[in-house]
Amino acid sequence: MKRPKKINIMPRSAFAALSLHEKNIYLQDLARHYAEINERAYMELDRQALSRLRRYYSRRVWADLKLDELKEQEESPVNRSLRNLGEAIRNNSLSQDVEAVLMQESIPKRILRAPPPEDAQLTFFVPTVYDAPIKDDVNLMDVAPFSLSKRSSTGIIRYELKDSLITIEGGAESGLATVFDYDIFLNMVSHLAHEVQRYRREEKKGLRPSLPPKTYRPNASHILKFCRRSDGGKSYEDLEAAMDRLANTTIKVINLNNGRRRQVDSRPLISGYSVVSRTGANRIDLVEITIPDWVYLSVVKNEDTVPLLTLHEDYFLISSGIGRFIYRLARKAAGKGDAAYSIKEVHKRSGSSQEYRKFYYDLREFITRTQAFPMPDYDLTISEGKEGPILHMMRRFPDRDLNIRPAV
Repeated sequence: MKRPKKINIMPRSAFAALSLHEKNIYLQDLARHYAEINERAYMELDRQALSRLRRYYSRRVWADLKLDELKEQEESPVNRSLRNLGEAIRNNSLSQDVEAVLMQESIPKRILRAPPPEDAQLTFFVPTVYDAPIKDDVNLMDVAPFSLSKRSSTGIIRYELKDSLITIEGGAESGLATVFDYDIFLNMVSHLAHEVQRYRREEKKGLRPSLPPKTYRPNASHILKFCRRSDGGKSYEDLEAAMDRLANTTIKVINLNNGRRRQVDSRPLISGYSVVSRTGANRIDLVEITIPDWVYLSVVKNEDTVPLLTLHEDYFLISSGIGRFIYRLARKAAGKGDAAYSIKEVHKRSGSSQEYRKFYYDLREFITRTQAFPMPDYDLTISEGKEGPILHMMRRFPDRDLNIRPAV
């Protein structure tokens, strides 16, 4: 269980000098700050909670350790030390009481952010996780081809798997694509899969359809709606920066044969983009995204062998990078049933720059929060194994059809 972070509270003398209204404002701000630093959901304190906190501030602790008597005695190093010690004990006791109330009055932070206003699925929106295979059964859902951070970061991610070496590298200026940038990749592949399905339906009817083009032109608002993001001005700015990172992030794969190098491939997440038009407020409007060959060929040239894995619509609302990675891993590995990975293996596959101990700490915190606010589709638990802790991922309704279907 995570130990709550300490907060600095106002001294009793300063609190006593405030009016009742000022005291209540201070305590509400204190509760908000406590919830923020401890990753808990802030709930406005009611009358009873405010009254209890005010009582703690006025309560005498061990007759205030006879500090008043010390003040009246002759000033000496011993008396000064005793008075300082008494003040520290009294303040510590007050802090413990106040923090206990704030912990009780707040709740664990939800793992899903609130959906944007007027959040409605597009009528043709089929949320799918479709990660084209890289080589020799290595699949992007087995590792994270992005940074788990919400903010762009520099550096390189390396994965050493049994039959391949995978390196994810971002641009020198743009940095690595993030797990949230990857929503645009999912939008791109879902669009292509939709067009391939249309092509094959028309082909079966005896028509002569054209293969889907390697570029597509979505509206920025369409992408934001797909990703279930708000349409505020910052969202459009973030969208343009995200496409820049995706275009400059490459996946380098070295396939191995009995420990020897066999083939090297370097592939971008998107081959490029351009802003076709902007609105009167200078927001991006229409964009053109070029689908990379490795994605295009994997989707278009496969017959009935590549499945589309349906993604829960609330995936886009998962607010943490580690949560999104775990959902993707569970969706691929557990499917309709369950799967287990050692935490060391999860850490390795996440590409996280955190040291193992910190990663494990954050993962446990996320799993603890899912007990109150479950992750879409899967339940998560941790058990102790012979060689360390193990993450268990279990489909919540194993008999429910997950709509796994071939791309036809």
